Amino acid sequence: MNEITLRVNGTPHKVAVDDTTVLLDALRQRIGITSTREGCGVGACGACTVLADGTSVSSCLASAVRYDGVPLTTADGLAEDDPVVSSFVDSDAMQCGYCIPGFVLMTKELLAENPTPSDEEIADHLEGNICRCATYPEIIKAVRLAADRTAP
Repeated sequence: MNEITLRVNGTPHKVAVDDTTVLLDALRQRIGITSTREGCGVGACGACTVLADGTSVSSCLASAVRYDGVPLTTADGLAEDDPVVSSFVDSDAMQCGYCIPGFVLMTKELLAENPTPSDEEIADHLEGNICRCATYPEIIKAVRLAADRTAP
C-alpha cells in the first residue's frame, strides 16, 4: 500500500492505495466523490472523466498513484452558478443525468482551450463521451450557451 494525497476540488485527501487502484475507485470508495461514475469501465464512454490539472482523464483507466499531489477537478467541485453547469441546466441537457458530469468537465476543458468553438469542434471534443439517453442536441446547445456566457 502507498499513501498518496489526492487534491480533489482544492481539498487534500490522504488515501491508501495499492499500485493497481484506479483513480475512479480511489475517488468514489475512499473519498466519497459520487459525480465521477463508472459507465463502461474501459475508458470509452466518458462517465468517469475528471480534470487533472485542467486536462481530461478517464479515471477508470488511470492509476491513482500517478495523480499523487495533482490538482483534480470533479463535477462535485463546480458551483451551481458555474457557467457550464448552469448552461447544462438551462438547456435541459440531461435526462437520466448519469453521463452529464463527464460532459460538463469535457466542456470545461474545451472552453479553457478554445473559448469560441465551432459546432464541429464541440462535436470533435465530446466524441469520447456517450449519452445513453441521446440528448446530444441539448448538450451541444448547452456547450454553445456556456461558450456565450464565458466569452471574453
